[in-house]
Amino acid sequence: MKADLNNFPQLNKTKFENRGKEFRLGIPVINAVTVGNSIAVGFGDGTVRIFSSGKSSKPIKAHKGIVLCMAKDGDHILTGGDDGRFLRISLDGNINEISNFGTRWIDHVTSKNGSVVCTSGNIVYLWMPNKKEPKLLEHDSTIGGVAFDSKGRKLAVSRYGGVTLWKKDYSNKWTSSDLIWKGSHNKVIFSPDDRYLVTSMQENQLHFWRLKDKIDSVMSGYGAKVKSFAFVGDSKYLATSGANVAVCWPFDGDGPVGREPICLPYVGKQLVTFVESFPNENAILTGLSDGSVYLSEIEKANNTIIIRSFTEFEVSAIAVTDDCSHLLIGDMGGNILWTSIWDEEKN
Repeated sequence: MKADLNNFPQLNKTKFENRGKEFRLGIPVINAVTVGNSIAVGFGDGTVRIFSSGKSSKPIKAHKGIVLCMAKDGDHILTGGDDGRFLRISLDGNINEISNFGTRWIDHVTSKNGSVVCTSGNIVYLWMPNKKEPKLLEHDSTIGGVAFDSKGRKLAVSRYGGVTLWKKDYSNKWTSSDLIWKGSHNKVIFSPDDRYLVTSMQENQLHFWRLKDKIDSVMSGYGAKVKSFAFVGDSKYLATSGANVAVCWPFDGDGPVGREPICLPYVGKQLVTFVESFPNENAILTGLSDGSVYLSEIEKANNTIIIRSFTEFEVSAIAVTDDCSHLLIGDMGGNILWTSIWDEEKN
């Protein structure tokens, strides 16, 4: 998506843009993952770049096509591509091919406590610690997303018709149960306290289950598909894209059933395309379809600052280093802002 610049007045650069570094690479930014105090970025040409304070970022040729998916794996990253390669990459650029699926795409990757996962088609490939061969978990339809819970003993697999929830017992045997809701389910995440499971859907809505009693409900009213969502802080709120405001659903108590979300408005009527929680704060970073990015406190709508002015292209990635010192923003036009968060006096 590309915004029409004629609809916007020219903005001066923000203080974050002035003190940071801007890269105009011309290659779509597909994903970004925080690994300690570095941020790994995957691009539409198959390359990966590692951004760290005081170091130059050089392209790592990882895939022949697009970096479709990326996840943290300890002090490494996992990547999957449309070239069928499932890779583990170190921060200094060393590549280890975990598996090669040939012409089959690697759609999703994730890891937890030494276990690594990739999916291709309708099959989850799960490598347990110290196991050379993966365990295959087959499903009836193409997989839309995968996620571990906080302990790594549950694996949620979204697909058409709901979610398959795999559980590992203490003999390392995996058994499954189904959470049913008609329609195609895409991205899936657990709440930080593992009480809830949330999926985005092909329709302009989200679905959630409260796992203790399997109560479920729809979160709807969006003008576009929800492509990005993230739990904030201690899981009190779920921030979501898909509207011209950042929609933040309450997940404390018994969850959002019968409750209204908090909506954070921004300048104009641009679509929110990406949201990311700001670590250790009740705040979110929100990227819009015109490339601008804002930092907002959820319960203080007036306390919003602009991080990046518009670039024409929708924001596709936002990530913050673990020490909260640096921030990376990327968009579909290949524009990247790498900047320190705090003023030098505060550092």
